[in-house]
Amino acid sequence: MIEIVEVKTDKQKKLFVDFPTKLYKSSPYYVHPLRMDELALFDPEKNVSYDECEIVFYLAYKDGKVAGRICGIVQKVYNQKTNSRRVRFTRFDFIDDFEVAKALIDSVEKWAKSKGMDTVHGPLGFNDLDREGLLVEGYDKLATFEENYNYPYYKDFLEKCGYSKEIDYLGFRINLPKQSDPRIKRISNLMMKKYNLKIATAKSKKEYLAKYKDGIFDLLDEAYGDLYGVIPYNDKLRAQIIDQFNLIINMKYLITILDENDKVIAFGFAIPSLAKAVRKSKGKLLPFGLFRILHAKNHAKLADFGLVGVRKAYQGKGITAIILDYIINGAKDVGVTSVETNHSLETNHKILQTWKNFDDVTNHKRFRCFIKHLDENDSKKSTKSKSATKSKKSSSKTSKKANSNTDKKKSNAKPSNTKKDTSKTKSVKTKKSE
Repeated sequence: MIEIVEVKTDKQKKLFVDFPTKLYKSSPYYVHPLRMDELALFDPEKNVSYDECEIVFYLAYKDGKVAGRICGIVQKVYNQKTNSRRVRFTRFDFIDDFEVAKALIDSVEKWAKSKGMDTVHGPLGFNDLDREGLLVEGYDKLATFEENYNYPYYKDFLEKCGYSKEIDYLGFRINLPKQSDPRIKRISNLMMKKYNLKIATAKSKKEYLAKYKDGIFDLLDEAYGDLYGVIPYNDKLRAQIIDQFNLIINMKYLITILDENDKVIAFGFAIPSLAKAVRKSKGKLLPFGLFRILHAKNHAKLADFGLVGVRKAYQGKGITAIILDYIINGAKDVGVTSVETNHSLETNHKILQTWKNFDDVTNHKRFRCFIKHLDENDSKKSTKSKSATKSKKSSSKTSKKANSNTDKKKSNAKPSNTKKDTSKTKSVKTKKSE
């Protein structure tokens, strides 16, 4: 027996967060998100997305044991931006049982309809820096700290539930060249001089973020604003993101480019790969997780590209090459030999070409967002039901009126004829009302 329960209690919240740890216990590729960050999703004081989202969490039980989970999100800002009525789903995990998966997604669809929504899509999180996409290629590759991992049957079950591809993200692995191309450095210097640009500096990470964080987020809103799934970064969200990434930022992996007026015109960063460190600690910081993360921060051989953004006025002018050259050289200085790219939309041809320009690059992962337009038959049934109800009421009124007229004529009519006439009257009146 399968039971779907909305998450309300502290015990249920912990079961929701910890379920994937049990599900992927034997998988060598799954990487746990930080447990404290996932628990914070339930707290409106810590999850600023409650200001612009309606959120629901469900657990699935089979024979009394937790068998799956899902979260539904009405991202109001995105819906307003795109003039749509969509619900996102995220944190969708389940045992290898189609009925469990169906019961979970059905629950979100029902919730979506109750909110007046007409479409469900995902996996998509609360914002663009949350986990996105279902893994559909690359099941034998270690996940990064920032991305989803799932078993192959997820895709099959979603499709069986009526979901189809909306868009894909691609993931690349780049083995860094031992020697930098001197032409890139020469071109970088020429572009910086031609447009009067300079690289931002500060005495400390704290000062750096204080000086440039607003300019960086303004830039990201401009550069990424038109892309699929993206919402603007409000002040609270900006503060939350900085708080989440502050621990793992290494300044050698970060570059901000300014114009002559100190306005941020380009930005890029990567983070040292934390996958193995976080996986070993199962997403927990204590007692040893924090030490493993701090060690990986300065000794990783693999890095993960985060974001690369350039203001529209400077796009196509070689600025992206400057950013990548800077980050790659900084990463190589601390022993990094390979990098994994962030999720790149299959429609973002500029960034895809940038990755393909590297000599030793492999497209080794693919993530998919699925979509389902909710069945309109329910609304048609509802309309027919209302119509039928009105028809019955109309028929009832017609019948009463006919009976009343019959009573008036009773003394002048034979009983058998009265029944016959009343029946005809009912039939005609009902057809007209229908």
